[in-house]
Amino acid sequence: MTFKASCRLAGALGLAWVVTGCMVGPDYVRPAIDVGSQFKETPGWKVARPAANDPRGPWWSMYKDPVLSELITELNASNQNIALAEARFRQAVAITQGARAPLLPSVSATANTTRSVGSVSGASSGPVTGYGLNAQASWQLDIWGSIRRNIESTDATELALAADVSGARLTAQTAMTLAYLQVRVLDEQRRLLSATVEAYERALKLTQNRYNAGISGQGDVAVASTQLASTRAQLIDLEQQRAVFENAVAVLLGRPPSTFSIAAAKVPLVPPAVPVGLPSELLERRPDIAAAERRTAAANAQIGVATAAWFPNLTLNASGGYRSNDFTQWFSAPAQIWALGPQLAALIFDGGARQAQINQARAQFDAQAAIYRQTVLTALQEVENAMVQMRVYEQEEVVQKQAVLSAQQSLRLARNQYDQGLIDYLSVAVLETTALNNERTYITLVGNRFAASVRLVAALGGGWSAEDLKSLDDSGNPTTNPSKAVPTN
Repeated sequence: MTFKASCRLAGALGLAWVVTGCMVGPDYVRPAIDVGSQFKETPGWKVARPAANDPRGPWWSMYKDPVLSELITELNASNQNIALAEARFRQAVAITQGARAPLLPSVSATANTTRSVGSVSGASSGPVTGYGLNAQASWQLDIWGSIRRNIESTDATELALAADVSGARLTAQTAMTLAYLQVRVLDEQRRLLSATVEAYERALKLTQNRYNAGISGQGDVAVASTQLASTRAQLIDLEQQRAVFENAVAVLLGRPPSTFSIAAAKVPLVPPAVPVGLPSELLERRPDIAAAERRTAAANAQIGVATAAWFPNLTLNASGGYRSNDFTQWFSAPAQIWALGPQLAALIFDGGARQAQINQARAQFDAQAAIYRQTVLTALQEVENAMVQMRVYEQEEVVQKQAVLSAQQSLRLARNQYDQGLIDYLSVAVLETTALNNERTYITLVGNRFAASVRLVAALGGGWSAEDLKSLDDSGNPTTNPSKAVPTN
């Protein structure tokens, strides 16, 4: 039998073993969890839409703010937490590629030349030069599925890290939107306080004139002056609050805060309608849930890897080459050498180490399943909380708007009475402070409603879908198409 024929026989034998080989360990089944048939806040929830209208892709576009859209576009490209998640994903891709390598034979080759001196019957011979060329092939047959289970585990981990990238994006986008929102809320409050300061300056001047004319007392001037200074202090405090959130936006963009600023602008803070759907849809719409589920699958596959260690390993070894003292006769038949043979190796006694590894793998699976279930429960809680906040803030906003109108009406009546000399300025100042506080509270509530809508969109997964992972899983090698390797919404 020639060397080539022997290799063909070994390849056929190995293929037969692989095809007929089994995969030990449990097949993965997603851990069951009761998510309920509907959200507790669903009854009476007026934002009910078909699933086809769910926010897809750039979810932040529903807020219709071009500045916010520009910032998030930059964020997707420069945020360091996203860059970290993407690097870990690329590392997982490489690990998966490495895990597939043992499915194929490993081949190595060596070439050497030697020069030696020997003796024959006590008489020394002249130096001899030897030439050698050898190739070795080794193939461990995956009879029990250890390699395939390991590939299954690394594949699941890779998809989990791909979901982590989407999760990092969603977290950064949510943080960006909330910080930007606070900047705009503070801009609105600053406009209110600036207008109030101007009004109080006019009131102080008017009160001073009335005092000079002997119409008002010095106490009215002191009250007006105190009121103006207090409001100016509040206006100054807004500057540092705005700077804090502006700096947060800069860091999210990967920029030094000293090089970044957001121009003041008037933005209508109108929360959009957010479709909610059913609790079960969260399992397909939250990247953190998908990541936890894939890590559970990876842990399940490791049980098979640990179980396969109980069984013997079968390795096919083959080598061949040429060895001759005459380089010109290197490829002649007498110079050919080859060897072929299987190797069966099994560990007979290990003091319980293999069973301990199986137990460890099963415990790891149970732990990861618990993490998955807790992730789902936390997601349900976040959605319920955001829905409650949106409902309550909307009701508060309606009531607070009435409070603002009532305070303004009371203030108008008090000013008329002051102009007629019926009351002192202290009574007016109290009502002015009440009106200002009510207006500031109203602006805060509008911002809270807006923030609650952002948190609800994030709790629902933004524009992400498990279909992104499915398309990645079906695409084969992610490195061949980087645009599909990591979901980008």
